[in-house]
Amino acid sequence: MPLNERDRIEILMMIGVGDRMRTQQEVCRLFHEMHPDREPVSQSTVSRIERKYRELGHVRDAPRQGRPKINENVQQDVILSALENPHCTVRQVSRDLNIGKSSVSNIFKKVKYHPYRVRLIHELAEDDFDRRTEFCEYMMDHNNQNNGFIANILFSDEATFFLNGHVNRQNTRYWSQENPHWMQEYHTQHPQKVNVWAGIVRNRIVGPYF
Repeated sequence: MPLNERDRIEILMMIGVGDRMRTQQEVCRLFHEMHPDREPVSQSTVSRIERKYRELGHVRDAPRQGRPKINENVQQDVILSALENPHCTVRQVSRDLNIGKSSVSNIFKKVKYHPYRVRLIHELAEDDFDRRTEFCEYMMDHNNQNNGFIANILFSDEATFFLNGHVNRQNTRYWSQENPHWMQEYHTQHPQKVNVWAGIVRNRIVGPYF
């Protein structure tokens, strides 16, 4: 839920003055302790409120008149939001900073931030690496003894479609200037799923079977 003017004033009071000023991290923790049922505030939000008060002398929302021009401070807030939470969405940043989604997308594009998708990988057991090596050695030996050995092998694969409780890569992003190679292990024996199997041998496709 966006912060109202009363919340911003409360955050200013938590920041303090003079020798009794709290850090942004301390203010975030104190605000969360006082409002445990609300979404925690970020350090960028505290920084933005403090800077606005120092520059304008108030923390009220400015009246909207057409499409506002995005200044450098707002751009820094958008980038800081992505650094603090790389999994944030454009909608979430737009709501927190009270700017348009298109403006957030343009800022990400300007600083060359890309929404990388999570890559799902199979969970590996401890002896899987040795099995892979043994399989490669087995295939190489038999192929050297018989040139037609590979052509007579049925290569197959299967895909598991989960009906619930599975990561949707379309809705999961990681904002960064460089690919973080974000991966997540998942198990293959969950209930409520559909397996699809298909194979290929020589120039023939076998299946698919559900």
